Amino acid sequence: MTEIIGRCIGETSPISVGFVSKKTPEVGEYVYLEYNDKIVLGMIDSLLRGSTTLDESIRNPETIAKILNIEGDLDHYIRGTITILGDKDELKIPRTPAPPGTEVKKADKELLQEIFQQNNGIEIGSVLTEPDVPIKLDVNKMVSRHLAILAMTGAGKSNTTSVILDELLAKNGTIIVFDMHSEYSNIKFKNGGKKTFTANINPRDLKIHEYKDLATIPDSAVNQEKYLRDAYEYANDLINNNKAPENVNFIDLMLENLSSTLLSMQNEDKKNKHEETVQQVIFKLEDMKRKYSTLLESVDTSDIVDSIARGKVNVVSLGSVDERATDIIVNHTLTNILKRRKNTRTGKSGQQLEYPIFCVIEEAHILAAEGRSTKSKSIIGRIAREGRKFGVGLCLISQSPKSLDSSALSQVNNMIILRLVEPGDQSHVQRSSESLSEDLLKQLPSLNVGEAVVLGQMTKIPTMVKVKEFEGTSIGSDLDILKEWEKAKRKEELEREEQEEFIDDMGI
Repeated sequence: MTEIIGRCIGETSPISVGFVSKKTPEVGEYVYLEYNDKIVLGMIDSLLRGSTTLDESIRNPETIAKILNIEGDLDHYIRGTITILGDKDELKIPRTPAPPGTEVKKADKELLQEIFQQNNGIEIGSVLTEPDVPIKLDVNKMVSRHLAILAMTGAGKSNTTSVILDELLAKNGTIIVFDMHSEYSNIKFKNGGKKTFTANINPRDLKIHEYKDLATIPDSAVNQEKYLRDAYEYANDLINNNKAPENVNFIDLMLENLSSTLLSMQNEDKKNKHEETVQQVIFKLEDMKRKYSTLLESVDTSDIVDSIARGKVNVVSLGSVDERATDIIVNHTLTNILKRRKNTRTGKSGQQLEYPIFCVIEEAHILAAEGRSTKSKSIIGRIAREGRKFGVGLCLISQSPKSLDSSALSQVNNMIILRLVEPGDQSHVQRSSESLSEDLLKQLPSLNVGEAVVLGQMTKIPTMVKVKEFEGTSIGSDLDILKEWEKAKRKEELEREEQEEFIDDMGI
């Protein structure tokens, strides 16, 4: 039997109704109204509890105690508001509001399963107020229209990401993850494999402005840039014409040119005014070589995109390199992915990538920062705008949404938002999403770990979800500090005992 939980009161609108109830429904619970021969679905977005006996006119706690002693159980009521989500068949907002007095009925499991059914969707959890109703996301809409996973630290972001990746593996998905902190090194997925790449790049693939960045040569140092460019072109020319000695580092060829230039200046009769400039470039290039030796070690380094494994999670481990190098690697890889997918889709000659790919960027607010220029920011924005046409999906993950580029975020049509408390984060996300209503925004600070607001084209209606637990080997969980301290203490005690036994055995 359908449960009637209340009735509409006051003035109603096509998008919102007020109601009263003698029962105790929950915020986020789905309900429906029947009027004009339609079943109209809604979600409870706010609740207030009151008593006609204990109204706000009573100011004395002792008076309240006396009333409770006399009256016993008080006559409570629930008053709330419902956001209208649309009619059951097409999820279109009705053109006329519900009549006051219309029954508010609880949406049963069967109705919700019908609403949330997604053929070939991926299951990420269940309806928050109905654990028996699974939530499935439309993969085509999620990948082609992009995704953002946003949350404060410790809200369940890593678990949510892992669940989605594992579900995509079950659908033969190909994913590349830019792992800023090398957290994915030990993760194991239930539904598929993983391939990890060491962060490196062919030094010949770097543009001159990227060498400038890595060598920390400022834009104002035009003479330093000139000599750096000369050295770069010299090294490239030797390699292109097979004149470079075997096993010689690309940067060493650049340094060879600079050293030769410096020696020529020093042999001149008059001191050359650019001698110090060349010395500065040599110093900066040597420092760059030291810092990024593993990153730029060989011109034989294959492109990351050449090594992507189809149907696996491909992890680019970036924990060992700094932000400058990370920016360059992500920029190069994403640019190459988009270029190859364009070639494949348009039938152009050149390098190809034969299958769609989902690009996951951890700590996206670092690479696509609001108000700060990076190499990656441009290509991330471009994929957000164009990627759907070529089968390049984007997933931006951030624990600081207000620091994430608003232009890129506004191009992301799907969001999974876990707990967000900071008002700046909330308002930044709301400005970037048409689907995040004021009512849903109010729920974000009160979400528990693993609870999320899911919205966008990948789900039929905005949904409050309990994300399921990742079944593989997880990442991102908090350390048990007390346990770690105890383990360190025990290790120290064992080492001391072994040392004492050794001393006793030696008779020292």
